[in-house]
Amino acid sequence: MVIGYFLSTEEYGPDELLEQAVLAEEAGFEALAISDHFHPWNDEQGQSAFVWSVIGALAKVSRLPVTTTVTCPTVRMSPVITAQAAATSAALHHGGFRLGVGSGEALNEHIHGDRWPTAEIRLEMLEEAVDVMRRLWTGERVDHHGKHYTVEDARIYTLPETPPEIYVSGFGPAATKLAARIGDGYVTTTADAELLDLFRTESGGKPAIATIKAAYAPTEEEAVGHAHRLWSTSGLPGELAQVLASPKQFEQGAQLVTEEMTRNAHVCGPDLQRHAEAFDDYASFEEVYVANIGPHYAEMIRRFGEEVLPAVRKTRALTRDGGGG
Repeated sequence: MVIGYFLSTEEYGPDELLEQAVLAEEAGFEALAISDHFHPWNDEQGQSAFVWSVIGALAKVSRLPVTTTVTCPTVRMSPVITAQAAATSAALHHGGFRLGVGSGEALNEHIHGDRWPTAEIRLEMLEEAVDVMRRLWTGERVDHHGKHYTVEDARIYTLPETPPEIYVSGFGPAATKLAARIGDGYVTTTADAELLDLFRTESGGKPAIATIKAAYAPTEEEAVGHAHRLWSTSGLPGELAQVLASPKQFEQGAQLVTEEMTRNAHVCGPDLQRHAEAFDDYASFEEVYVANIGPHYAEMIRRFGEEVLPAVRKTRALTRDGGGG
């Protein structure tokens, strides 16, 4: 299992994200993932940098590979512009860049005033967008007149030596089957064994990555407070995260999420053994990216490097060698 560090663009500004990347590499994390939003989930998070600027800067401060988890290449940014941004990022990172894509949320994608499509149409748009991007990465001139996108005489000149892989997000059976069919891999934020098995079966065993959150703080109560203040929105059920259109609406919905629900959703506090055990549910994933919640990211990264990463790797090695764990 590759253990990476997740950069939350909604919670931290650009300078802090770059600092975290440097600290994560020094601590022994093996890769980076980064979110791509126009808005944060709520005003308390307070940030939302343009991810492509941050990815460019990351190439100059870190040698770790980077994956977007995830970019929506269908509404806010067209597949043509997304393809150019991803190609430049892959060139800057000398091949160490991977494009994670998904069908998006109204929170970020409604800003041009476009009607927010149904889930079925969004997946249809995503499939067409992925096809357009891969054609553009050949370096050939592309003309495309599809159901959702028109591309006229477009060619990307700045390209990496090899096109970036595309990992596709899926949070339900339809999206997971699409990820298996068109993606080079799978992205999720849950340890849903049923969906992972579906992806493995449909894809023939392609790799899967997951992201998790860790609320590290000197005390459990402080950590729960940060997690509930900043990320109670992640406790909203069903399709709400895809259809709510503003941070204010997410804040209203999150009033239904109790502090106890937040406490149960994340490992909160300084207990490093509990943080290490959180990886057990993700043992079947090829890569797991962990994000800090709250202001104590430097201490979290250091302590994870000293104790959590070695413990998880030891457990994985014992399991692989048949020694238990």
